[in-house]
Amino acid sequence: MAISYNTNSFLFILVLLLIVPINHTLNSDDLVSELTLLRSRSSTGVIHLSNRLLWQILSVPVPRPFTLLIFFDSQKLHSDSEISLPKLRNEFLVLTSSFHTNNPDDKKFFFFDIEFQESQASFALFGVKSLPHICLVPPFAIDFKRDSIQMESSDTTKHAESMAEFVEAKSEHIIGPIHRPGFISKKQRMCIIALGLILSPFLVKKIVSGNTLLHDKNVWMAGSIFVYFFSVSGTMYNIINKIPIAMVDRDDPGKLVFFYDGSGMQLGAEGFTVGFLYTIFGLLLAFVTHALIHVKNRNIQRLVMLLAIFVSFWAVTKVLHLYKWKTGLGPIYG
Repeated sequence: MAISYNTNSFLFILVLLLIVPINHTLNSDDLVSELTLLRSRSSTGVIHLSNRLLWQILSVPVPRPFTLLIFFDSQKLHSDSEISLPKLRNEFLVLTSSFHTNNPDDKKFFFFDIEFQESQASFALFGVKSLPHICLVPPFAIDFKRDSIQMESSDTTKHAESMAEFVEAKSEHIIGPIHRPGFISKKQRMCIIALGLILSPFLVKKIVSGNTLLHDKNVWMAGSIFVYFFSVSGTMYNIINKIPIAMVDRDDPGKLVFFYDGSGMQLGAEGFTVGFLYTIFGLLLAFVTHALIHVKNRNIQRLVMLLAIFVSFWAVTKVLHLYKWKTGLGPIYG
């Protein structure tokens, strides 16, 4: 996603280029101490990079005693599902926390994030023209645009593991194993275990007497239908890849788009729609083969059969319609 700058950004860069090479007033040890303090105050371990802080880093003579990894962010682009900045930022935070877990006393590698609306001058100084953008700034970097090492787009679309490989390949620093947070905290696990122990006598009594929901056939039938819908609607894919149900229309920000025109991406609403149509077809087939055969009135059987055929044909037609519209493999009618 391309970004544009205002005139003040370039004026700021000009001032930096004129002043910084002359005034190397900041001691590198003092800057490392300041960065370490800022990192300790951050709940994520990521330091927020501002124009002022970047000026301080520039004022330290090279080679600097530390390496930087910078994540370039823009809050205005978080709603754009194509570049998935929030997802990429979460992976960056996983990388950061893993590094600090594996290297708690390291003062030679720092993680930064920078916001476009706050620091356009810094974006321009790095020559950032589009997002996503992650770059590694080695200790010898003088011209940040020329000397920084940009992470390739093939790596930024992946996970923290790929980012770790990039850092270890382009620098002397070792990230170590990636530690992903669990779904529930340690305190929550303890509460669940305690509750399970308290309720276990009552659960055992219910199971022995055969008086539980697991013994109710209707529950199993409903569960089977849910699993079927869960499978054919691509819900697991949406959860793993954090696919949104809908996205904001680029041409009209006040409008939501539930069906994306193109085969390169699928929204959650599309999968749920197809899953719903598949489920209708499956339920009608089950009803005709297991319930309708027990109806003795032939006229009712024929009427229900015709209705089931009509609805099934409609459901299959809608699935094919969506498939052709997404892929462009056939004409669209209606």
